[in-house]
Amino acid sequence: MKSTYDIIVIGGGHAGCEAAMAASRLGSSVLLLTMDMTSLAKMSCNPAVGGIAKGQIVREIDALGGYSGIVTDASTLQFRMLNRSKGPAMWSPRAQCDKIQFSLNWRKILESNYKLDIYVDSATSFLFENRKIAGVYTTTGAIFKSRALILTAGTFLGGRLFIGRHSFEGGRIGEPSSDSLTGQLVSMGIESSRMKTGTPPRIDIRSVDTSALPVQTGDSSPEKFSFLPYLSTVQNGTEQMPCFVLHTCERTHDILRSGFDESPLFTGMIHGKGPRYCPSIEDKLRVFPDKDSHQLFLEPEGRHTGEYYLQGFSSSLPLGVQMDALHSISGLENLKVFRPAYAVEYDYFDPTQLRASLESKCVENLFLAGQVNGTTGYEEAAAQGLMAGINAHLKLSEKEPFVLSRDESYIGVLIDDLITKGVDEPYRMFTSRAEYRILLRQDNADERLTSRSYHLGLADKFRYDYTMRKYDRIKALSDYVGSHNLTAHQANAYLVSVGSSPLTDSKKIAEIAARPEISLASLLENVPRGTFSTDIIKEPTFDEYADFILEKKQLPTGFVGTSYADAIGVLKQNCACRLETEKLADAAAGLNAMQRKEVVESVEVSLKYSGYIDRERLLAEKLHRLEDLRIPENFDFDKVSGMTIECRQKMKKYRPSTIGQASRISGVSPSDISVLLVYFGR
Repeated sequence: MKSTYDIIVIGGGHAGCEAAMAASRLGSSVLLLTMDMTSLAKMSCNPAVGGIAKGQIVREIDALGGYSGIVTDASTLQFRMLNRSKGPAMWSPRAQCDKIQFSLNWRKILESNYKLDIYVDSATSFLFENRKIAGVYTTTGAIFKSRALILTAGTFLGGRLFIGRHSFEGGRIGEPSSDSLTGQLVSMGIESSRMKTGTPPRIDIRSVDTSALPVQTGDSSPEKFSFLPYLSTVQNGTEQMPCFVLHTCERTHDILRSGFDESPLFTGMIHGKGPRYCPSIEDKLRVFPDKDSHQLFLEPEGRHTGEYYLQGFSSSLPLGVQMDALHSISGLENLKVFRPAYAVEYDYFDPTQLRASLESKCVENLFLAGQVNGTTGYEEAAAQGLMAGINAHLKLSEKEPFVLSRDESYIGVLIDDLITKGVDEPYRMFTSRAEYRILLRQDNADERLTSRSYHLGLADKFRYDYTMRKYDRIKALSDYVGSHNLTAHQANAYLVSVGSSPLTDSKKIAEIAARPEISLASLLENVPRGTFSTDIIKEPTFDEYADFILEKKQLPTGFVGTSYADAIGVLKQNCACRLETEKLADAAAGLNAMQRKEVVESVEVSLKYSGYIDRERLLAEKLHRLEDLRIPENFDFDKVSGMTIECRQKMKKYRPSTIGQASRISGVSPSDISVLLVYFGR
């Protein structure tokens, strides 16, 4: 174990794991400091990844070369593409995961990276030199020095748990909190406050009458998160596990209300603001007093355990009240729990004191990521960790920070919202927060981001080449359907069968496919053989996939810390003896079909929504001009006459780096921005 590193990452959660991998793969020496190696990237709350807008973030992390998507695919119990009934901007992948396997898969990845050291300990204080981070002290007496540090402590800074009137220290139940770091950062000028979150009880499924409950199944043709060409667990034929639907009743609500006088939310014991969009059950009753029922979901936490998560029943009420209320729900009359619901209150830091790189404006080379910045959710944390890891490395390399714009990614929206608007409650990503969400679809994250990451040095050449080949195929198919006709004789039988108007003369395939009731994939499959060239959507050969499907049901961790070029040769040598020929063929066929589906779906989205896409891209290009107008770091806003007093106050507090950032600060009007533009000669 060394005593000096380029970068120290404090916290082994989702943010910390992504940060450590990104910085080390870019070339920095990294120490990951965690309190428990069995809890790496632990799914502390919901055993699921993705969801509305969150799924887009995970696909962006993957496109950039991060690992959250890969780990999710290797841990999936059930996959659903949400919002399929809406437009493609709203489609969001979501996967129920085996939480134990999820942590194990992350551990495999981290331990196979020989540029990364892991040490089990807790940081007690920071080491500073001239307002610059210089290292940490730990509980075991170790001193680790570094040139940069990434703080990803989650809910552990000043963490305190609440169950009714009972309160005790902890970042998670059964795990100690850290109480010494916040004060040190506050003394350096970093502003801190408190936030609250909560988690539902964990249910023993053996005590539930599931025969009385509606079942929620996964997609019949499940997709996955990673753009890399390998199959997820459920795509490999592993059976998807079901979720179950429940509902509270008026009796449940009466029991819950009887405990309100002991709820720390209502008695003043908890001061932090909780998440608006993931409220506790008692919050729901207070906000919606006339609603006589609330929907709940039982979600599996693992393939080999009877532990289930009761989505929708977060609470800090006394244990007795919780149990009585749960027993009043149909199907839970004989319920047993493994763990009660509880609330946790913790310290976070004002994210408006961060640069776009996630570096603190108060302490040089200190980067913050995850819930310490006021966010909630694994996905938001992982995205920040990835960006903090990249930018910490770039800062030490004396290179410009890697910043994603709002029209380039949901990650860009997330970070820009944090540093320009701040938070007064746990921040959660939604599609509505992204003004360019038609451009930021989950299906095109690789097109948007992989090239940038490759030239940065994070995404490797195999990923880059694979992405380029995919979009070459997309362009070829797009050009083909835009230039070739179908006659009435060729197309009408199919059109009538799907309830679409028959042709009276020839039309381009693209024009036909643009009809809302037409599926491009179905059209291509049902027109007469020979009508179009199958070479246009030629499927990749098995050789392109051989390095990924050696162990179809295993996470491809062998590629971590080595080049794909080296790995391919080794794996191809072993394919013949490790897997039967027909199994290789089956795997290749599944992967071929997967990319063919991606290619056809991408072309179809472009055809059907081209007008919206073009309009949004034009708007983004216009607004980009404001992002290109830099404001000097120490600019004196008092010199600009004509701006309102409120605007000047906000500008001096938040110190925006561009005119675009300034325009998004609450309280700054368009007329204030016009004054700034005039001042800078624009």
